[in-house]
Amino acid sequence: MNADSMNANARNVAVLGEPVLTARNVSIEYEVDPPVKAVRGASITLHRGEILGLAGESGCGKTTLAYGLNRLLKAPALMTGGDVVFHDASGDDVDVVALDGEALRRFRWNKVSMVFQGSMNSLNPVMNVRKQLHDVFSTHRPEMRRAEREARSAELLTLVGVDPTRLSSFPHELSGGMRQRVMIAMALALDPQVMIMDEPTTALDVVVQRGIIREIMRLRERLGFAVIFITHDLPLLIEISDRIAIMLDGEIIEQGDAEQIYRAPGHPYTRRLLSSFPSLRGERGDFIRTGVAAGGAA
Repeated sequence: MNADSMNANARNVAVLGEPVLTARNVSIEYEVDPPVKAVRGASITLHRGEILGLAGESGCGKTTLAYGLNRLLKAPALMTGGDVVFHDASGDDVDVVALDGEALRRFRWNKVSMVFQGSMNSLNPVMNVRKQLHDVFSTHRPEMRRAEREARSAELLTLVGVDPTRLSSFPHELSGGMRQRVMIAMALALDPQVMIMDEPTTALDVVVQRGIIREIMRLRERLGFAVIFITHDLPLLIEISDRIAIMLDGEIIEQGDAEQIYRAPGHPYTRRLLSSFPSLRGERGDFIRTGVAAGGAA
């Protein structure tokens, strides 16, 4: 990874804006036998318009923390401690942990939305794209007329680079990249101030992955929302993020500017994460296939 090739948009955020989401000492357990402490005292601050990368190996608690921030946890998961505060653009602070019922329903997707991992599993397989987008508006914008819902749905697909004629398509009729773009369109439907993206490029080939990343960067610059981008791919986060938080065994062990994390990682685990990806430069090594004798056929 060449630090000089980091995305210019991310580097342009020299001075971070005011906080939009603050989490302090968040702890989450899975109430099983024995209990599993999935997140332990995690604290992060997301600023307006920035991309905060959340990196760590599989099973370290990244997704559980994201679900906790958006109040999407289901039993047996339970938030056992900590505070999550949303700082609205209106100037009001919202205690996310205290929200319940109708107040919680109004908060989610209006203020903080989420792009879930695995678009094929997130989209309803028996409903076309039009119906799934219209359902968002019917639930959160019941005053919208059908013609307005249709126009907004077409606008959203155009925004993410999908032909509006695909509104009639079912998920299985779309490519993986198109399904992911539809998921992003759904997350943008109500103009949220924060978008949480849980490994949005998982299972996509590298060409499609790059297209999705460019789309996210373009939309962030155009619409001004903040992003929490979750992945185990630390080099990707170094390229696109303003700041990065490293997670290990349920704890956030290091946070800092993306370039700082790249050039001077402070924690041994962060250094191991960086070294776990092969360099495009350096000495050529031998490639040995296990179980194949020297000179033998594969």
